[in-house]
Amino acid sequence: MPRTTRSSSDSRSRSGASSNRQRHVQDNAGERYRKTSSQEDASDIARKVSYSGWRNIFNPVWCYNGFITCVVALTVFGFIMVFSSSSVSMVAAGKSPWSQAANQTIYGIFGLIVAAVTAHIGARWYRRFSFFLLIAAMFLQLLTLSPLGRNINGNTGWIGIGPLTLQPAEALKLALCIWLPLALSVAKTRNAKVNVWQAYWIPIVMFAASVGLVLIGKDLGTAMILIIIGFVAFLIGGFSMVLLFLFSAIAAVGILVVFVFGSSNRMDRILAAYLPCSAESAQGVCYQSIHSMYAMASGGLTGVGLGNSREKWNYLPEAHNDFIFAVIGEELGFIGTALVVLTFIIMGWCLIRVALQSHNAFTRLVLVCIATWIVSQALINISVVLGLLPVMGLPLPFVSAGGTALIMCLCASGVAVSMMKSLPEIRSSQAKP
Repeated sequence: MPRTTRSSSDSRSRSGASSNRQRHVQDNAGERYRKTSSQEDASDIARKVSYSGWRNIFNPVWCYNGFITCVVALTVFGFIMVFSSSSVSMVAAGKSPWSQAANQTIYGIFGLIVAAVTAHIGARWYRRFSFFLLIAAMFLQLLTLSPLGRNINGNTGWIGIGPLTLQPAEALKLALCIWLPLALSVAKTRNAKVNVWQAYWIPIVMFAASVGLVLIGKDLGTAMILIIIGFVAFLIGGFSMVLLFLFSAIAAVGILVVFVFGSSNRMDRILAAYLPCSAESAQGVCYQSIHSMYAMASGGLTGVGLGNSREKWNYLPEAHNDFIFAVIGEELGFIGTALVVLTFIIMGWCLIRVALQSHNAFTRLVLVCIATWIVSQALINISVVLGLLPVMGLPLPFVSAGGTALIMCLCASGVAVSMMKSLPEIRSSQAKP
């Protein structure tokens, strides 16, 4: 009996010790959980504090909403400026003063619908179908060399289908912005196993073919945008910097020799931008640039008032298209043009900021390519209007008249919004409560 009592006592003491150890473990686990939770709460609070005030410019959610706001604002502003800059020329052509603006509004509404659709397509779908998008865009560009092709101002870059005129190169810009990041991501992974030529030959060949199709149509301005997009993509995509700069130099020399020095019209436009214009040139190759300067100079600080431009009275060619920024400068002055430039800066900043915070190489590179396209084209267009670059025939994104350009810019914005949603912060901000 004493043995049994001791055995029972030992059993109870072991059971009590086990319970104490279990409670101790639970207490430690609870303490660790409370510490972890408090650390996470502190991290969240620190993150929110870091995004307060002016630091919101680094907030991906702020960038997401800011980018969408800029796109919509520029599109609506484009409707207004297209009407203002085209009404006189429409009346002179025997049409309604609202004709060009009405077309632009229809294109804009359709483009916004397309943007809403593309914004809700997941990034994985773009990865899956990016090659087919590129092939389709290249095929459309190839059609410009068929009987369907239309020559406008010396460039064969349009397709005429009944009353509609399409510019496939705009679709080609977007297709490259989606496919090239995927191809370069795959090539960068393969480069660890094979040499650079074996890894990158597919994106090199496809990119060169895309640019070549545009150059055949003599659309040097659009080809320049494609080259800038490709240069940035290959630079960030892990391609050899030495080879990249070597290829860029060879391509630049080839384009200068074949498409610039071999064209008297292009040479005259380049010389007109950097050399004094003669009396004869003032009525010829310099005419558009001179009247663009007149418009910008007349605007001053606040402009002559919306709708009161004098240069749009058939003095400034393409006032509603490539030179719409000059009309903005004349009617809204330095303040108006500065706000337009600031809007493009915010768009570029928001795209780059979100790209830097993305952990997915494909998403990051797509956002960078779209930012490169929109900002570089806006910068070139504005530089042409200011006389810093020769006339190239590039529209101001979202603002200039042109259905295909507006729709594809809005479509690219929808793709960018879709890529932005891959960030957890942005995705959680869009979740329904």
